[in-house]
Amino acid sequence: MTQLIVGSYGTAMDVVQHNMLGLPALVAELQAQGVEGEGLLEGTELSPAQVLDPATRISHRQKLAIFANMQRLMRHPDSGLRAGARQRLSDFGIFGYALVSSETFGHAVEFGVRHIRLLGPIFEKSFRLEGDEGVFIGQGFYALGELMPVATEFWFASIQSLVQCVLEKPFPSRRLLLPYSAPEHWRSYEEFFRCPVEFGAEVMEWRFDASVLQLPCPNANPITSAMSMGFCQQLVASLPDESDLIEAVRMACLSRSGRFPGVETVAQTLGMSTRTLHRRLSEYQRTYQSVLDEVRCALAIEFLQQSDMPMDDLAAQVGFSEAANFRKAFRKWTGQSPGDYRKALRSAS
Repeated sequence: MTQLIVGSYGTAMDVVQHNMLGLPALVAELQAQGVEGEGLLEGTELSPAQVLDPATRISHRQKLAIFANMQRLMRHPDSGLRAGARQRLSDFGIFGYALVSSETFGHAVEFGVRHIRLLGPIFEKSFRLEGDEGVFIGQGFYALGELMPVATEFWFASIQSLVQCVLEKPFPSRRLLLPYSAPEHWRSYEEFFRCPVEFGAEVMEWRFDASVLQLPCPNANPITSAMSMGFCQQLVASLPDESDLIEAVRMACLSRSGRFPGVETVAQTLGMSTRTLHRRLSEYQRTYQSVLDEVRCALAIEFLQQSDMPMDDLAAQVGFSEAANFRKAFRKWTGQSPGDYRKALRSAS
């Protein structure tokens, strides 16, 4: 299949990496409101034909432009939710079939999170277990600015549509936490997601009953699963690698013994201002804290695997003055306490 490259720019925001999955639903929602769908593409250099071409790839900047056009043209304030609700299994491409044919919903979630780049997310996503709750987490969302509500509505509504295709029943949501003020149509959120919604939160989290992870998928098929998952892995391998900037930040974090440097020090090491570093990381939907947490988590896991280091000493090695704070952070990163993680490693070996 020939890959169609759209646009030619000089910054990370313009790396062509997103496919067009989901965008036809935005067009359909505008058309249902009596608005010409072509307006969604204004300023993107895209044609309507390219929206339907599976080979089309667009940049992060172009995708943001599409959401800006959606926000400008929509006639209903909850259009992001409406558009996401239009998504069908086939709208998610081979990624959707990989999930729906998984053995259990837990397997579908694990595979989906690892291959989420195939859906072209506009902020970073992760997943963790916390007691009897599963938690989908969004990070790097502040870079969206005023587009955060409409983009978030569309993303979470689309994921709910996909999850209901996989489970063939409603998703057992418990609580949705969103880092922006409640819009006028806030009641639409609770009606759509069937759970309480907390606006103005410091995090972006979607919490649900973790028991659903054990449920078998109604359309599980090992042959279809193996074929579609293999194809997804090939597609992910063809996507652009992470930027040299993120790797440089990781190396700068590891270059100081004793404790990790602050963002100001790292920016100076890389020859740029702190503001520029924040801006450039946001172009990859990342923050300095998220990169630093990755480094700390990887180091902690390595120490747990390779040593019997007491927890107080291990905490100090990964930049925590108190073991209690380290335990809390490690549970946030992995869903397990460091002690349980070490026990699981020993049992496995």
